[in-house]
Order: sequence, then C-alpha cells, then structure tokens
Amino acid sequence: MNPIYNFTGQVALITGAASGMGLATARAFAEAGAAVVLADRNEAALRAATEELTAAGHQVIGVPCDVSDEVQAAAVVERTVASFGRLDMAYNNAGILGPMGDVTDETGKAFDEVNAVNLRGVWTFMKHELLQMRKQGSGAIVNCSSLGGLVGLAGRAAYHASKHGVIGLTKSAALDYAAKGIRVNAVCPGCIDTPMGDGIDPAAMKEFLRDQPIGRMGRAEEVAAAVLWLCSPGASFVLGVALPVDGGFVAH
Repeated sequence: MNPIYNFTGQVALITGAASGMGLATARAFAEAGAAVVLADRNEAALRAATEELTAAGHQVIGVPCDVSDEVQAAAVVERTVASFGRLDMAYNNAGILGPMGDVTDETGKAFDEVNAVNLRGVWTFMKHELLQMRKQGSGAIVNCSSLGGLVGLAGRAAYHASKHGVIGLTKSAALDYAAKGIRVNAVCPGCIDTPMGDGIDPAAMKEFLRDQPIGRMGRAEEVAAAVLWLCSPGASFVLGVALPVDGGFVAH
C-alpha cells in the first residue's frame, strides 16, 4: 500500500474483515504499521485471515462477532482496548446483499436481515467506537455505504434503504463529534471484485458494467486506499462526506 502512510503505534478495527474489502483494508492498515483487530461472523474465514496477517509479521487479533448485536459490538471494542490500549481508526465494513427482486416481493424477514447487518451493524460499532474515542479525544471512523446509498437501482430496495441510512448516520455522527477531535466519514464503493459480488446475477452485472465509465470492476485494494486516506492526517479537514469509489458510476 502507499508508503506515505505511517500508522505505527495506532490501532485499527475492521468489521467484515475476513474477506473482500474488509480484508484488503486490514492488510493495508497492518502494512502501514497499525495493530489491527479483525471482526467477522465467519469464524473459519476470520481464522484464516488472522493467521495470514500474523504470519506476515503483523500485530493482529481476530474476534468473531455478529455486528447486529450491540453486546457483541461493545465486547469487540473492549477487547481491542484491552489488547492494544486504545482505538484510533475504524472501518465499519460488514454488509450483505440480501435477495434481489421487486420491492413487493421482499419479505419483512429479508428486509430486517439486510438492515440488521448493513445499518444496525454500522450503528452498533460506531456507537461503541465513539465512546472509546471520546475518552481519548481523537479518532477516525469510516463507515461503508455504497453507490446504493447515493442512487437507486431496481430490485435492491432493502439494500439501498440500508445504505442510504448509513450515510445519514455518518453525517449526523460527524456533526456530533466534529469539535471533539473525531472525524466520521463514509465510502461508497461501486462494483468491486469481491466474494460478495458473486451473489449478483451475471446478466445484471454485465448490464451494470456497460454504464461503468472506467470500463472495469474496482479492486478491494482501491477501496482500502480510500479508507486509509480518510483515516490519515491528509484528510484532517474532511468529515461527514460520502466518498464514491465507483469508477465514475454515480457521476455518469
């Protein structure tokens, strides 16, 4: 990752860290010198990710967690502080797609499941990250929204509702903590080549990419680079933004 970042002596927490954008961001923080806490509900994948980073000489721990459970979220933050003494940066990345279909075909159960992870999961972690950062008087949080938080697409009502909600949470929290030394922002990834994207219908993906100005899918490392910048001193005057990392899709 970009060698200008030096997070030595700092601590980062990433949810949904066992694969995709979360794992890429965990690697990037670790390579920049940070101690990293990986949280994910997939225990096997979490174990593999933690072992990979540990074998590379990085200071990391993995903590299984259901992000929608506030008790578990609080416990992860507590474990972070107990292990490393502080919390400087967080990327609240965990998310799911849910089933695709007409809004009238969505069930209440599916709607609740998507929002439990994508929206409540961001809220639970951000709340307890902020409680710790408030004690320190410093910190940077990046929440993962989506281009689905900036536009609407057919067949994704619950998902887009959750991702719009993340942007609202981000803006409100940013204003709450702007004068307290804590910056809160969001990234809005577009079509990124990750395991989560495997659940998208290939025909829908092909149609989507026709409207992608850059002409390709994004890489998880490109989202990680945006997260690190938002957490770095280079973004010290940036707060409350919803940054598209989407190859120009929203602009188009």
